[in-house]
Amino acid sequence: MTGEIHIIGAGLAGSEAALVASRNGVKVRLSEMRPAVQTPVHSGGNLAQIVCSNSLGSIKPTTASGCLKLELARLASPLLEIALNTRVPAGHALAVDRNRFSEEVTKRVDAEVNILVVREEIEEVNPDPDTPPALLASGPLTSDTLLRNIALMLGEANLFFFDAISPSISHDSIDFDKAFYGSRYDPVGADYLNCPFTKDEYETFHNALVKAERTSIKDFEPDKLFEGCLPVEIVAKRGLDALRFGAMKPVGLPLPDSDPADSEKKRMAYAVVQLRREQADPESWNLVGFQTRLTYPEQRKVFRMIPGLENAEFTRFGSMHRNAYIKSPYLLEPTLQVSEFPHILVAGCLAGVEGYIEDIATGHLAGLALTALVKGSEILVPPETTMHGSLVRAITDVKNIPFQPVTSTLGLLPPLEKKIRRKKERRLASVNRAIESIIVFIKSIRDKGFYIPDAIELAE
Repeated sequence: MTGEIHIIGAGLAGSEAALVASRNGVKVRLSEMRPAVQTPVHSGGNLAQIVCSNSLGSIKPTTASGCLKLELARLASPLLEIALNTRVPAGHALAVDRNRFSEEVTKRVDAEVNILVVREEIEEVNPDPDTPPALLASGPLTSDTLLRNIALMLGEANLFFFDAISPSISHDSIDFDKAFYGSRYDPVGADYLNCPFTKDEYETFHNALVKAERTSIKDFEPDKLFEGCLPVEIVAKRGLDALRFGAMKPVGLPLPDSDPADSEKKRMAYAVVQLRREQADPESWNLVGFQTRLTYPEQRKVFRMIPGLENAEFTRFGSMHRNAYIKSPYLLEPTLQVSEFPHILVAGCLAGVEGYIEDIATGHLAGLALTALVKGSEILVPPETTMHGSLVRAITDVKNIPFQPVTSTLGLLPPLEKKIRRKKERRLASVNRAIESIIVFIKSIRDKGFYIPDAIELAE
């Protein structure tokens, strides 16, 4: 065993970083304030809890999320492996049984002899460069006390935005005479439930949604809301068809009594609400894309207007909470080190990435960087031709001001040397280049004495 590091926060990024550093022989103190100090959306004390959608995004190799997973598979990501082991059906998405996932992460971390999990609230980070390397991975709900300390240490580095959670419905309360199974472009798939609307039903629902009463949140600012987490009612206010071209688009979901092969008999709903199961046992279904800050009574009234959900029993109401992140382009190096305090790193949502798989990716890089600091080795950054490299550069490039949280997109990758006209072929070429680049990066890491296990098998 060598050295010691301090990781603050045992969410996705912190847990991944701890496991990566631990398997390289680094002693880790992993501080987690729960269950003694809870957040508005967490419960219990398990690590790496997923509280919003249970999907880690697409696993298709021609998508940015799929590319990031392919790279993490090559890096033998501990949390990706656990996600694959706790997977629930969700078409081309990697969705997990949220309870089993956090339980398995907790077991894996507790089993590591190099990791000491301490249930404590950290109120300040020591700026003294002679203290052990530290990682801030306290997430979007960092405690007020610690945020004040970070603001004091980094100046006006803290920004706030708000995140919304979609409601969940009991399986037994769904009317299956109206709702039908089917994944998009896969009519026989059973990963999703679909609630179809006629034109009149949709317009009545839209009218009720935009007029519904919302919760008031102190200091709420719509422009601080990340686009990918907009409440459904705010999207609806953008226009009558905004949802029909967004979360409620019927594309790829022909009605059960239609014939997709016969243009005269092919029938499509005017709009569709999709439900995705919350756990492996489908007792609870999540309304996909229906993050909301409607009051609970309004959620009962409005969401029961969805065909098939007239008698819906809510296993969880939608809610909205504050998220926090730092102005990373002004503060962080591509190594995820704080420029002014290089012994302090930041990863996950607090570093300005958005998405579960992005949290895991930055946590993995932080685990490698912390290991390098302890070993006195150079911190290597993945090339920007990888999704990992392009992601950290996106959050640390001063050109990205004004700054909003960054999710992985293929547009972050540099252009291909050779122009390819066909979109699918161009995407595949970018992903193939990324995988080749991450393989080279892994070799350079191993050459420095780091331990990276064999790649994880990743299948759609």
